Order: sequence, then structure tokens, then C-alpha cells
Amino acid sequence: MMQVHEVLQFVDKVVYAKTGQHLNDLQRGIIEGTLKRQNYPDIAENCGCSAGHAKDVGYELLQMLSDVFDEPVDKKNLKSVLERQGNLTISFGDRSKSIRSINSNIIGCINVSSDQPISTQNESQPQASEFQRVKNKARIEAVGKLRLFGLSDEQIAEVLELPLDVVKQVNLKE
Repeated sequence: MMQVHEVLQFVDKVVYAKTGQHLNDLQRGIIEGTLKRQNYPDIAENCGCSAGHAKDVGYELLQMLSDVFDEPVDKKNLKSVLERQGNLTISFGDRSKSIRSINSNIIGCINVSSDQPISTQNESQPQASEFQRVKNKARIEAVGKLRLFGLSDEQIAEVLELPLDVVKQVNLKE
């Protein structure tokens, strides 16, 4: 299962690829809090700032994510936008709603709840290898989308953490 820090890493990479700037701690806290359905006063308390400041930064962040993902993003649809953009499944513990990607492959899962049971090594090993295979497939599929953003093969390789020769081979398959 993909943890919240991996979701934040995904968003940070996409934002960096588009803007050249990484998310700051407050922006990361706002995304995490939003995914947990927290309001701005609760997010502000967790991040050590005023509710007004968290709301202002949150508004700017959602505007930036709207530009980055090329679709409107607000607190109510952030989860679904991230699911579409990253081909992810986001679950919230027992209230989990599995949302499949267009091709019906579950690409990943964001576990934003800390009360999930921890799997033993033997139970998680087959799931981890299948997850890795599907995750790599999603990275390959993302190459074309990142090219639309104007990224070079070298930048795409860095953002997706793929070998450059793998990124260049995607051209040959198209």
C-alpha cells in the first residue's frame, strides 16, 4: 500500500516538473490534512500556524495544483484528481472506497490511516512485487504525459526514477 508520504512525493515531483519548486512543509500538511478531510483550523494546529494562514496557503496551493494538473482542484475533489492524475487508489482505513483506473488495474493505494494492521513479511512479499510491477508500468505510461509538459527525456528519467535508456525506448514503442 502506498503511504501518504509517497502521495506527497508524487505531488511534489509533478509540481517540481511543472514549476521548478518543491512543496514546502505547510503545503504538504495541507494536502495530507485535506486527504484526511480535516478543516483548516485542524490543519493549522497540526502545522503550527494560524487557520487564516493555512487557508491562504491552501487556496494558493489548490490554484497551483489546478494549473499543474490542468483541471480544477479544490478541497472537495483533491482526492479524485490525485486518483486520476496518478492512477492511484486512495483508501481511508475501514471507510475505503476502491477506485479503479480507466484500464481496471489498481495502480496503488494511499493509506492515510495509521490504524492499518501491519502485514508480516510473508504476506506482503507477493503484493509488493505485483505492486512494483504495476508501479513501473504506470511510470512508463507517464512518460508520454510528461513529454506533453515539455520535459526532456533526461528530466523525465529523473522525475520518474527510471533509467534514461528505458525512457528513450518508450519512443520506439509508440
